[in-house]
Amino acid sequence: MGETSLRERREDRKSAQSQEPQTTRLQREVGLISGICIIVGTIIGSGIFISPKSVLSNTATVGPCLLVWVACGIIATLGALCFAELGTMITKSGGEYPYLMEAFGPIPAYLFSWTSLIVMKPSSFAIICLSFSEYVSVPFYSGCEPPQVVVKCLAAAAILLITTVNALSVRLGSYVQNFFTAAKLVIVAIIIISGMVLLAQGNTKNFENSFEGTKLSVGAISLAFYNGLWAYDGWNQLNYITEELRNPFRNLPLSIVIGIPLVAVCYILMNISYFTVMTTTELLQSQAVAVTFGDRVLYPASWVIPLFVAFSTIGAANGTCFTAGRLVYVAGREGHMLKVLSYVSVKRLTPAPAIIFYGIIATIYIIPGDINSLVNYFSFAAWLFYGMTILGLVVMRFTRKELERPIKVPIVIPILMTLISVFLVLAPIISEPTWEYLYCVLFILSGLVFYFLFVYHKFGWAQRISKPITMYLQMLMEVVPPEEEPK
Repeated sequence: MGETSLRERREDRKSAQSQEPQTTRLQREVGLISGICIIVGTIIGSGIFISPKSVLSNTATVGPCLLVWVACGIIATLGALCFAELGTMITKSGGEYPYLMEAFGPIPAYLFSWTSLIVMKPSSFAIICLSFSEYVSVPFYSGCEPPQVVVKCLAAAAILLITTVNALSVRLGSYVQNFFTAAKLVIVAIIIISGMVLLAQGNTKNFENSFEGTKLSVGAISLAFYNGLWAYDGWNQLNYITEELRNPFRNLPLSIVIGIPLVAVCYILMNISYFTVMTTTELLQSQAVAVTFGDRVLYPASWVIPLFVAFSTIGAANGTCFTAGRLVYVAGREGHMLKVLSYVSVKRLTPAPAIIFYGIIATIYIIPGDINSLVNYFSFAAWLFYGMTILGLVVMRFTRKELERPIKVPIVIPILMTLISVFLVLAPIISEPTWEYLYCVLFILSGLVFYFLFVYHKFGWAQRISKPITMYLQMLMEVVPPEEEPK
């Protein structure tokens, strides 16, 4: 017994020593199931419970509304296929960042990194957590609006919890994602099955004359797509963790092909269920579409709806945090942010500094809590860079022919997606010009000032300031560079 135990201890020590070099780099621990769950869990969040009302308000009738949801699913799938080619051609984490770097060089990549780190990703995280806190607090304030202080404190607590979980363990973050994905699929199934049963019983009155009174203006269509695509946003999230995917050449495209069509089918069936229970007027007057649906169909068990909607939103927030932290990590590794943001926890093997930084910025967005402005900024900036990234795919077909392409989509797909992105960026500006879009453009371009001051020239005084900060944070958080320097 004693010899066996000693032998086991020696083997454990040898095993631990053999694994020491792995403590300084991210591990491939995300499989196919987790990849699908990240896509489904990130896309299905608060959007499907908020966007149906906005899409309908811009189309006015049931028929065009459902067509917009179908078209948005097709756009998301085509975009994800373009990103699948990019992800298997350039197997680096960080999503659009390494693709823009390869296609157009450091400046466009840095502008994307700047915009994503400061606006797009944190604002999206904040919006989802605010939606979660509103659904959680509403049952405790029956008949009145919850105080903003309560909503913001709950949102900040959600950000803190999710950031902590993802900073502690990649595997724990995946398990949390899988659990909440399963929970949100329960509420999706409840809404779909209830709606289909009522539809089969002959409740088809709201689908009669589905195209009568349709709005055909370009502005209305573009705004309908904006709101629909907001619900689908997250279709590119798996590309942010390519370096942590097991067998990415197989699992990345399979996760996309399975995950996004699954989401699209769920969204279309959920909208059909909504219209089976509510007229267009009733849906537009509803403060919370899913809650109204539950009150009419599931009473007295309607409390199930807000509970599982809260699960859905917290799952989407976890998926966003899990993937966006890798963007910060890659930006730090490329020297476009503080170097410490690219460091990996010695004990946890996670990009803890990047995740913590991401959580802090998102918490700052909670303070003003202006969700509408954040959504406008996010949508405009997101499709600007989606279009640039997919255009980069077209460019690299001619400039980087030597790159291996395990997945190669027909070139008509990226060209079509580039044109769609141009339409989505310009149409809202032309139809309803506001100062917000101009401010967003100016903010993006202001990143050039920081690029030339702190990245391109690398002034000595900036290095002298950043080095002691990096050393202090490294000791505080017990993190090291992702790759060991050769001795």
